[in-house]
Amino acid sequence: MYEKLINGALEVLDNSYAPYSGFHVAACLLTDTGNIYTGVNVENASYPAGICAECNAVAKAVSSGERHIRSIAIVGKDSKGSDSGYISPCGICRQVLREFSDPAELKVIMAKSASDYKEMTLEELLPFSFGPEYLK
Repeated sequence: MYEKLINGALEVLDNSYAPYSGFHVAACLLTDTGNIYTGVNVENASYPAGICAECNAVAKAVSSGERHIRSIAIVGKDSKGSDSGYISPCGICRQVLREFSDPAELKVIMAKSASDYKEMTLEELLPFSFGPEYLK
C-alpha cells in the first residue's frame, strides 16, 4: 500500500547531505491532490541550521501550493550504509506535519524497506497537539 512512498524516499536517500552526523534521512509525502514530494536532511557546519528530511519535503509541497498532507514515509541509514531502524520524525517535524494535516488521519510510515515498515498516525506520535484551529 505504501510501497510507492517508501521507494520514493529510498530513491533520494543518497542525496542526503550528512557529513557531520553520518545519519542520512529521506522522506516522501503524498498530498490530498495526489502529488508526491521528497526531501532529504541537509546538515550545516552550524549544527542548528540543518534541515530535516520531513521539513524539506513539506517545504517543497507548500512552495508548490499544497496545503494538506495525507501520508509520509521516512527512511534512513548510517554512514556505513546500514539501515538505521524505523526512523521517527523529531518533535519539530511532528509539529510542522501537524500544521498541514489532520493528525488523526495523517499516516506516518517509518520504513526499513518497502515490505518492512511501521505505520502510526501523527496523533499517536504527537498526542494533544497544538494546531492552527487554536488561533482562530
